[in-house]
Amino acid sequence: MLVALGTILSIQEQPAPPTSSSRSDCGPLAGRGERVGPQRVSLHTSLEAPYLSQATGQGDSRQQVQAFSSQLLAAILDSMRKQEMRMGGEAGQGHGAGSPAEQVKALMDLLAGKGCQGSQAPQTPDRTPDSPRGPHGNDSRIQRHQEALLSRAGGSLELGGPSPRLTNLLLVEGLMDLQLREHDFTQVEATRGAWRSARTIALNRLFLPLSRVSIPPRISITIGVAGVGKTTLVRHFVCLWARGQIGKDFSLVLPLTFRDLNTHEKLSADRLIRSIFPHVGESGLEVAALAKVLLILDGLDECKTPLDFSNTVACTDPKKEIQVDHLITNIIRGNLFPEVSVWITSRPSAAGQIPGGLVDRMTEIRGFNEEEIKVCLEQMFPQDQVLLDWVLSQVRTHRALYLMCTVPAFCRLAGLALGHLCRHRQGPQDTELWPPRTLCELYSWYFRMALGGEGQEKGKVSPRIEQLAHGGRRMVGTLGRMAFHGLVKKKYVFYEPDLKAFGVDLALLQSSVCSYFLQREETLASWAAYCFTHLSLQEFLGAAYYYSASKRAIFDLFTEGGVSWPRLGFLTHFRSAAQRAMQAEDGRLDVFLRFLCGLLSPRVNDLLAGSLLAPGEQQGSRAQVAQLLQGCLQPNTVVCARAVNVLHCLHELQHTELARSVEEAMESGGLARLTGPRHRAALAYLLQVSDACAQEANLSLSLSQGVLQSLLPQLLYCRSLRLDTNQFQDPVMELLGSVLSGKDCRIQRISLAENQISNKGAKALARSLLVNRSLTSLDLRCNSIGPQGAKALADALKINRTLASLSLQSNRIRDDGAKFMAEALAANRTLSVMHLQKNTIGPMGAQHMADALKHNRSLKELILQSNSISDTGVAALMGALCANRALLSLNLRENSISPEGAQDLARALCTNSTLKNLDLTANLLHDQGAQAIAMAVRENHTLMSLHLQWNFIQAGAAKALGQALQFNKSLISLDLQVASIGAPGAQALGEALAVNRTLEILDLRGNAIGVAGAKALANALKVNSSLRRLNLQENSLGMDGMICIATALSGNHGIQHIKLDPSSKLTYRLEHLPPGDSVSWAQGLPSHPDTPSNIYEGGLGAQQQQCPSAQGSKPKNFRLRHLRGLALYLPGHMQPAGQCESHWLGRLMAGGCLPWPEGMAWPLDLPQGTLNPGNSHRSALLKAQLPRDSLGNTASSSSMDPAKGAPSQPGTHEGLGFRPKRSWEASEEPTCPLCKRICSGALERP
Repeated sequence: MLVALGTILSIQEQPAPPTSSSRSDCGPLAGRGERVGPQRVSLHTSLEAPYLSQATGQGDSRQQVQAFSSQLLAAILDSMRKQEMRMGGEAGQGHGAGSPAEQVKALMDLLAGKGCQGSQAPQTPDRTPDSPRGPHGNDSRIQRHQEALLSRAGGSLELGGPSPRLTNLLLVEGLMDLQLREHDFTQVEATRGAWRSARTIALNRLFLPLSRVSIPPRISITIGVAGVGKTTLVRHFVCLWARGQIGKDFSLVLPLTFRDLNTHEKLSADRLIRSIFPHVGESGLEVAALAKVLLILDGLDECKTPLDFSNTVACTDPKKEIQVDHLITNIIRGNLFPEVSVWITSRPSAAGQIPGGLVDRMTEIRGFNEEEIKVCLEQMFPQDQVLLDWVLSQVRTHRALYLMCTVPAFCRLAGLALGHLCRHRQGPQDTELWPPRTLCELYSWYFRMALGGEGQEKGKVSPRIEQLAHGGRRMVGTLGRMAFHGLVKKKYVFYEPDLKAFGVDLALLQSSVCSYFLQREETLASWAAYCFTHLSLQEFLGAAYYYSASKRAIFDLFTEGGVSWPRLGFLTHFRSAAQRAMQAEDGRLDVFLRFLCGLLSPRVNDLLAGSLLAPGEQQGSRAQVAQLLQGCLQPNTVVCARAVNVLHCLHELQHTELARSVEEAMESGGLARLTGPRHRAALAYLLQVSDACAQEANLSLSLSQGVLQSLLPQLLYCRSLRLDTNQFQDPVMELLGSVLSGKDCRIQRISLAENQISNKGAKALARSLLVNRSLTSLDLRCNSIGPQGAKALADALKINRTLASLSLQSNRIRDDGAKFMAEALAANRTLSVMHLQKNTIGPMGAQHMADALKHNRSLKELILQSNSISDTGVAALMGALCANRALLSLNLRENSISPEGAQDLARALCTNSTLKNLDLTANLLHDQGAQAIAMAVRENHTLMSLHLQWNFIQAGAAKALGQALQFNKSLISLDLQVASIGAPGAQALGEALAVNRTLEILDLRGNAIGVAGAKALANALKVNSSLRRLNLQENSLGMDGMICIATALSGNHGIQHIKLDPSSKLTYRLEHLPPGDSVSWAQGLPSHPDTPSNIYEGGLGAQQQQCPSAQGSKPKNFRLRHLRGLALYLPGHMQPAGQCESHWLGRLMAGGCLPWPEGMAWPLDLPQGTLNPGNSHRSALLKAQLPRDSLGNTASSSSMDPAKGAPSQPGTHEGLGFRPKRSWEASEEPTCPLCKRICSGALERP
């Protein structure tokens, strides 16, 4: 056979005369939905005759060779055809037609992968973008079809043109449980408006293969919540295809909506094609068979009969009429039109009817982001910037409203309602009813807008709401009844027979009021289709009808036409509605129940009184309804979405006591005592709507295993979850593992620090990491995880591709665990941060980590603090550091590194060009080791931060560091706390600062530099312009040294924070004030935001002088001299002093001269002479004692980090001049620490 094929390929095909069927015949191996064109193949070869002789044994019979090759090819093609290359005898009509060269071309295309769905359509010469495509390129029927599509769509695209969210869809792998089971509103609220992080696919590639080895999808589904723009997307695509701008692979696009299909009871595949494509003639099957066709089915959720793939009988006869749902099922299965590509759009819950195995590609339309919300509202209010700003402020202020505005249809509805509200605020009564606090209030304003004729053409007078009261009630009684029963029966599209059945006056449909609620759309049948502008409007009107009808209904409104027990009174009917909503598995009645509760709200009743509701109607039932709703929360059950919806109902009812009590408990740390089912449901509700939980849900010290188990479904959608110090054991990790394994999981960061997790619990978490695709940070510090637990986590890291940060600080993984982690690092490509401090890791563990670092290219930060790696381990790590080009930060604090290890460190620093932060705190470097490091710093050009505190460093090392700084151009931060560099070392560093232009942070605390060292540094500060922070505490500076520093700072424009106080009783903060500020101060307009106004000489000490602002006069004798900008900062004093009305600071604050401290104590700038001996409060200031904690530490004393076991490095706010307000215990005496006067009730707990 191969010889024969070689012979065939050597034949040069002679041009054959054209035949009448050459234009339309389909090649024998045309792939699904495409044809092989009648192209001629010429295979040139100079060895034609010899190959012919070898193949036939004689060279005199070319016809015999052609006949043999034709038969051989036909046999091969027929065999491959039988092997399901073509389905069920649906191969082309020209089975044996075509010359041998054409058959060879078809065969080679098939072997090259071109004969399947993945092939491109045959190229036709001289095609323009606007010309029809495919083999029917000159068919006028296609052109008329395109013109009809453009005429039907009107060429209309989304307002403002296609947005990026419609041209780039999210490529998702399937439906989440949330999408299958919950209401669209619940989906948006639970996910906080954040759409799934997935790769995107451009609209013009929606039906193309994702890679060279894949094939195009046959069944594609695009999902999106109600109002997100699915129909807009379809119309946009159809318009672009008709214009020749997209989908050029398709010869024909047939768009169809389920609103059209609902008008038929039975339909055949042939009639289906001819109904969409009337230009086809007698047979629609010809088009479907010969062209590459895309069939669009828009709005599966509107199909009147659910699709049943289990019980539908297969049908392969395209002319047989069957039920519409059976027809759609057979098309999706491929029993009908197997060559046709199908694109279906649907809401997520309805898309779940189609088995996942039949879906080749699923995409999702995302909603608006913040910028798109703004653009949408700008398009609605292009002429009124004030109105636009007010509407935007309302949307951004109310988080629940903002989340729902990510849905485009809701955003436009909310914009209309808020715009009407802002334009028509009249009188104090309306002022009390705005802005809307609940969903029902917003829709009530929308209803008032509709009744008031808002949006009518200019010049027309809007009728009064009172005049339309009767019409409004009539509309609720007709459209509301239809809306309600549509919700019950899952019916969202209505036709004229439906309207007549519900008693809707067709004349009413022509009114402007009705246009705000219903939209009309023509179908391919004679009937017009009607649907509500948005699903939520149908729910609102349905709730309004139920609210009004329940007071006079005798039987259950949910079983109209059926038999039910008599039900009398509103509460009885409300109980029935609540039970129905709680029992609905798909949550379709959740928002209906919210609106029903909202109509009981006093604000809503006032808004709709006289138009939709009777004044004061059902108001006496409000408390009973709240009690009934809370009774729906069952004990000892998982908090499901129905339970959370009960809290939404209570919010609509304006009964917020339950949620408020739980929120207060969260803020005060008393959540642990609230464990009832009501409190659990309220906590789940707050996890969704609370701004505090939006960034991080902090449930530390709060949860028991039972409470956590009941909250598991709601924890899925928390972005950041903190569960520290809850005494969780291994069984709880099994529960959390099940959450992290869920495909719905959105948790990105989780902290489980300081619990009781052992190896078993770590293994449970590791199993979840094998499948989790959302978690980026996992904190397991301070647990009891050993080597086996570390092994399980390491095995998971070899597969996991999302986790970026892992903390195993203060566990017991030892060298074996470090080995397992090193093996994971060698394979992992995403982990960038690993914390392994305090894990008893020795030299062997460090050796394993070093081996991994030689190959790893992702790890950026490695912390090995407080282990025992010693010099041997350091040597191994430094060997790896010479080869590693990814690590940016290395922490080797407290690892007994001696000068010998420092030599290895120095050699690595001379070679490495990526490391930026190195922490060698609390080792045994001494002068010799520090000098080696200094020599490396001189040559290194990348290191930015170096910590050498607590290393027994003396003047010799300081001199070496000073010399290095004169040449180094990269180091930004240098920490030399608690050394003994003395004055000589300070002088060397001062000389370096006079030259260096990059160092910004220098910490010399506890180095006994004395006055001489202070003078040397002061001289450097006069010329240095790069230093921003300087710590000189505990250095015996004396008053002379401090004066030298202060004098130098008067000309320094770079220093922002400085600490000089040696006794930790006073801390100084410097704020540079440019020249001329004294003028603005004198006018009460300080240029610096932190500088208090109206501070004048003598004002702080002379209490007899009145506050100038109270008198309305300007400050007198105001001047700043040598201490210009030097601020006195009293940690822990400003808070109580400001609350003491008898203290002079309190008086200045109360009089408006000084700002109240908020979040941080503010700096108090002092004029010249304020601290002179003549100052009446000088002794009180200097003798004031700071409040002490339970360990006897003062507020400004050196903080100790228990995790590090050594003095911690000062943070941005703590060690360099900022200190948050302290918490005052109840046992502390409410006494002003400065004036010592008792101020009852002044010291309130923050």
